Amino acid sequence: MENYQILISVGVLIFIFFIFRNKKSAQREINGLNEIEYNCSSHMKFDDVAGNYEAKESLMEIVDFIKNPEKYKSLDARMPKGVLFYGSPGTGKTLMAKALAGEAGVPFYAVSGSDFVQVYAGLGAGRIRNLFKKAKKSGKSVIFIDEIDAIGKKRMNGNLRGSDEGDRTLNALLTEMSGFAEDSGTVVVAATNRIDTLDSALLRPGRFDRQIEIMLPDRNARMDILKLYLSKKRTADDIDFDEIADMTVYFSGAMIENLVNESALAAVRENSDRISGENIRKAYLQVLAGSEKKNASENSKQKEVTSYHEAGHAFVSKFLMPENKVVRVSVIPTSKGAGGYTLSMPDSSEVITKKRIKNQLSMLMAGRAAEEIFFGRDNITVGAQNDIERATLLAVDYVTKYGMDDDAAFVNLGILSEKLNIPLASVEKSVKELSAKIYAETFEIIESNKEAVQRIALLLVDKEVINEEELDEIIETAENTNLSMQV
Repeated sequence: MENYQILISVGVLIFIFFIFRNKKSAQREINGLNEIEYNCSSHMKFDDVAGNYEAKESLMEIVDFIKNPEKYKSLDARMPKGVLFYGSPGTGKTLMAKALAGEAGVPFYAVSGSDFVQVYAGLGAGRIRNLFKKAKKSGKSVIFIDEIDAIGKKRMNGNLRGSDEGDRTLNALLTEMSGFAEDSGTVVVAATNRIDTLDSALLRPGRFDRQIEIMLPDRNARMDILKLYLSKKRTADDIDFDEIADMTVYFSGAMIENLVNESALAAVRENSDRISGENIRKAYLQVLAGSEKKNASENSKQKEVTSYHEAGHAFVSKFLMPENKVVRVSVIPTSKGAGGYTLSMPDSSEVITKKRIKNQLSMLMAGRAAEEIFFGRDNITVGAQNDIERATLLAVDYVTKYGMDDDAAFVNLGILSEKLNIPLASVEKSVKELSAKIYAETFEIIESNKEAVQRIALLLVDKEVINEEELDEIIETAENTNLSMQV
């Protein structure tokens, strides 16, 4: 009996020991999680960031404020406590924040919004306080919070959810931003890809009151970005910067950097010591369409169908949007899973109108329409899957976002649905009606110009790849032989 009691006592002591040890271990884990590794320096300058000229001009005023806050205090001028960069992914928001800190010559505290999203209650708010505490000790500094939408999403339908961990973290950030002196020389910079998702409390004056769009580069900016990245590499004399700037319309800065890197890799594969214009053109096709498979299995029927599919895309692109540059039409399968592709580059100076969006929808539908015309409706293939996805997204934006549907009036249906918290069945109906109408028009274009489309397809079956000059020649020949070119 006594031995039994001794065993029970020992067991209780061991249990208490493990509870105490686990508690200390958990506390150490929480204390460790409360610490974030910061990148506390930046040597980048605005000259190291090409493009975004307007953004840099606006930020020079912030640089002057950080260096000389007393100058603004003497005139009772309040500089922004927070600067919000917004824009598409890869446009250079993080680079711009680094350049701001480097230009001002102050410590740079860089974190991500996801660093403050934790499972432990209060940990996110604690990290916010620690971040600002460290920054205050440094004096003048730039605090950069990337992906701020991770903690700053708007609260829906007025529901404040005061006990929610995300709200505690957001409130801690707002409190800290209100707490430091206006002449401290500390600026909070944040970045997001979706400014429309941020809570209004973040955007009001006294918080992130200066909002700067970091845009996709225009032609001149793309030229500068290309020159900047290529200046760091050994290049041949045949590189045509004007041609590359035209080719890379709608490329972000990050995409251009990736293009230059892929060009360097292409040069290495060829045992060349310099990047040539041909290397860049090959890398360009690889970035957009993927690597063409050299040993693709020969399937004559699949190749024929793909040829007519791509011929439909190519012809309708030229027929409806002659200003577009059709860089390449190929029926060689690629590493991205495409059986073929038509690379049509839009004119960046062209205004995006209702007609242009309809033409883009028609071009996307042309591959499937050509399959149906030449092989019959029961023999259409799954090759239009990606075209269907892109066309559906564009049609939805046409109806809900751009207000171009004749029955929707001047209304953003997405906002209407969100504010009223109701489903909009009319959107589905409008998208289906628009798609059916455009498809019928596309079908008629190809049906009326079957011989020209067939000539393109037969040349693709024979050569597998054709360029814009060959495409133009076929269409011109069709015109000269009095083929019907009218719908």
